[in-house]
Amino acid sequence: MNQYLFQVESDSEGLRLDQFLVSELEPYSRSFIQKCIKEQKVLVNELTQKSRYTVKEGDMISVEIPEPEKPDIKPENISLNVVYEDESLIVVNKPQNMVVHPSAGHWEGTLVNALLYHCKGNLSGINGIIRPGIVHRIDKDTSGLLVVAKTDHAHRCLAAQLAEHSMHRCYEAVVRGVINEEEITIDAPIGRHPTHRKKMAVVKEGKPAVTHIQVLRRYPGHTKIRAKLETGRTHQIRVHMAYIGYPIVGDDLYSRPEKKFNLLGQALHACELGFVHPENGQWMQFQAPVPEKFQQLLESLE
Repeated sequence: MNQYLFQVESDSEGLRLDQFLVSELEPYSRSFIQKCIKEQKVLVNELTQKSRYTVKEGDMISVEIPEPEKPDIKPENISLNVVYEDESLIVVNKPQNMVVHPSAGHWEGTLVNALLYHCKGNLSGINGIIRPGIVHRIDKDTSGLLVVAKTDHAHRCLAAQLAEHSMHRCYEAVVRGVINEEEITIDAPIGRHPTHRKKMAVVKEGKPAVTHIQVLRRYPGHTKIRAKLETGRTHQIRVHMAYIGYPIVGDDLYSRPEKKFNLLGQALHACELGFVHPENGQWMQFQAPVPEKFQQLLESLE
């Protein structure tokens, strides 16, 4: 049984109990949280409450979540684009249409399945059997660079850099609309969408999120941008660009579909990744060119 204890802070006051817990217990779904509340596995100030209970500042909320059945995550001989590898870590250039780690509906064909085969199981165990070695993630339909830890020591060091915002992560994207400014900083909190479970949104009670945008090239009706992450919230660049009115081309979740460009997903690519090596303390920085479909999009905009 996994046990959690939360104290409600002022910026979360007024949320429904289930909504508050979904924001704190990602990636558990709202329906799963509501089931736990109904089964009295959630206590507010040592009392049971309903999902619609409105949380107040200072409330102490305890949650018991049963241990999930451990799935059998199998190594798979899937081709990987390895950018760098040593005994501590591996940097890969993930293609679009590949999920990073197994989850409901995606138990095979993930980056983790491929890494288990490639690394012969030598991955950090900090994140358990479903996410071994995974320090950070990018979306299924986003391509680009990821660093994966082979040892627990490397995992802790890389995770610390991620938490203190010293890891360098830059993306290239094509957005709808022409951005007039040369640079924009978007500072807007992101949390779970209040009604759409699969979406994130800029919400008052969300977690701090900062994205720095630089215009690289303007086209008629579109703009190529460079996005530097200061924080790393789920769907951060996609949410922020849609929020300011320049959604990413091909992002059907946060914008209307655009089929004319024949993309595999959103035109978003993790092009640069930099960090301090956990063992020798040296700064390491990697670059990855945009994939073929992304390049074809740029050529079609010329």
